[in-house]
Amino acid sequence: MLASDIRLDGRVTIVTGAAAGLGRAMAQAMVRAGADVVFADINAGATGGAVAEVAFREGCGKAIGMPCDITRKEDCERTVAETLRLFGGLHILVNNAGKGPAHLEAAPGTKSLRFWEADPEVWRLIIETNVVGTYFMSRAAAPALMASGWGRIVNVTTSLSTMQRRENSPYGVSKTAIEAETLIWAQDLAGTGVTVNSLIPGGAVNTDFVSDLGKQQARETGRALLEPEVIVAPMLWLASTLSDGVTGKRYVGKDWDPQAPIEEALRTALEPPVLRAPDRA
Repeated sequence: MLASDIRLDGRVTIVTGAAAGLGRAMAQAMVRAGADVVFADINAGATGGAVAEVAFREGCGKAIGMPCDITRKEDCERTVAETLRLFGGLHILVNNAGKGPAHLEAAPGTKSLRFWEADPEVWRLIIETNVVGTYFMSRAAAPALMASGWGRIVNVTTSLSTMQRRENSPYGVSKTAIEAETLIWAQDLAGTGVTVNSLIPGGAVNTDFVSDLGKQQARETGRALLEPEVIVAPMLWLASTLSDGVTGKRYVGKDWDPQAPIEEALRTALEPPVLRAPDRA
């Protein structure tokens, strides 16, 4: 069985940051697999095109756009409430929305991307969006996921090298924090039927999210930018019953061969956690 064979009929999903990039690719793939998907994005108008490409197509689930600023707790709660009202349940949350290095690079108060010369207000906003926003969205969704008795929270993070790269705070800081959220929440939700896992593309992705410095470093190292679809195959698996019981793990889209049987693809795409439990005496 290939990941492309997976069906998600009857599942209800919220994907944040779904208007473009990785969020758009994942949301559209799940609609094509039969799931009913809320394309949540701070830019509500931009979700229209993403939804139109998959809405009312044969074999597809329902797709709707919904405005959501994940830094606002009330927005997250409203998005979940509206999803429950429209679809009668919630099974999958994909925390993809965030702000990246490009936002800091373009900030008026940024002299350089070294932490002491970066715009402090945008530095704070990136942390609030990526870390606190992921928490607000997961907090709002968790009761509905547990009520279903089966659920998924998938947190989109980044590579270990990106978390540690020079001139890459607060983005690296925020993604490391999300990795901690994944591991802690997986334990908090143990026994509920709801799993929490991290998913990364495995390199710089060809979107506006990547800063000019990131694109330059990719060129200097000879690495081609990845396309957003690189994350689709492991996302479909994580969203399916095939991943039942798998929690607190981390998967790399670039290392998943979409043409390989799932069992083989899993062996190459599973990556050790960024954070490890300390040895106990």
